[in-house]
Amino acid sequence: MRTTAAALPPSVKLFEPAELGALRLSNRIVMAPLTRTRAGAQGIPNDLLVKHYAQRASLGMIVTEGTWPVQEGRSYPGQPGIETDEQIAGWRRVADAVHERGGTIVMQLMHGGRVSHPEISQTPRIVGPSAVAAPGQTHTASGKVDMPVPHALTTDEVQEAVQGFVQAARNAIAAGLDGVEVHGANGYLVHEFMSSTSNTRDDQYGGSPENRARFAIEVTTAVAEAVGADRTGIRLSPEHGIQGVIEDDADDVRAVYTAIAEGLAPLGLAFVDVLHAEPTGDLVQHIRRTANAPLVANSGFSAMTDRDEALSLVEGGFAEAVAVGRAAIANPDLAERWEQDAELNAPRPELFYGDSGEGYVDYPTLAEARATVA
Repeated sequence: MRTTAAALPPSVKLFEPAELGALRLSNRIVMAPLTRTRAGAQGIPNDLLVKHYAQRASLGMIVTEGTWPVQEGRSYPGQPGIETDEQIAGWRRVADAVHERGGTIVMQLMHGGRVSHPEISQTPRIVGPSAVAAPGQTHTASGKVDMPVPHALTTDEVQEAVQGFVQAARNAIAAGLDGVEVHGANGYLVHEFMSSTSNTRDDQYGGSPENRARFAIEVTTAVAEAVGADRTGIRLSPEHGIQGVIEDDADDVRAVYTAIAEGLAPLGLAFVDVLHAEPTGDLVQHIRRTANAPLVANSGFSAMTDRDEALSLVEGGFAEAVAVGRAAIANPDLAERWEQDAELNAPRPELFYGDSGEGYVDYPTLAEARATVA
């Protein structure tokens, strides 16, 4: 079922400014959070990250790559953190560089939960809602290994995890970022609580849809109380079915995400960022209405979001902004290119992950590309 145009708010233009809570966007194109593994062994933002994010400051808002709040929540080698003084200082350099170019940047707080390995996290254990391993394998320095069975968080440890998100949010704001996004999607810790395939608990955090929604609500509420709801968002990915967090029962999905949205509605969040193949469909629009927050729509991994889709989503009234991944990787000046309906650089997927500047900070701007051709 599709949402009818008559039920939608007045349309706006993709290239017009926006206010999402306290966040000021120069246009409605958002850089989606994108894992790029360039932060080194200690997870400290370096010169490469400073340059990469500064290059993309003309996008309406940048959402950083998933950044671990605590060492135990680290999912990938080269993933940045926001726990240590050195990491905070590194992110301050990133934020300053983006602000110098007039940009807005928020940090995605990502606890990887069971999607990790002690060889990656450098901690004695990894954790999840239940002692159920994620499917498949992961890459470590010594090669591919099976995903381990996580330690099932006790009720007290669940509250410790909440506080880990809170301190990370405070650290992000102390580093000068404009806001934070709780990562409640893509099979990581917050999302793991939502599905009965990854959450087999029998306490207040498991069983019913309302119980499985509880952790997402508690984390987001606590973060909002710490740094301001008008600087807080959450990313959700209903029905994405990724990393073993399966959501294939439509009634259960609607119940879980209705409970989450109802729990978030009183907060007055800056935005809800929803990753779904049908952002104009009933489920996403129901979450938007129920959460009573601006929607950042992201159509997912199946196809690269293009200009026409972004225009139709915003100008059709289906979203306040659109998150873009691969096009933003390949085009640091994507907003200008789309506004001019100009040609685009093609992304190089073989270089999405790595530790060098190749495929990271060497995509030319439109002016540079045209000068090379000339």
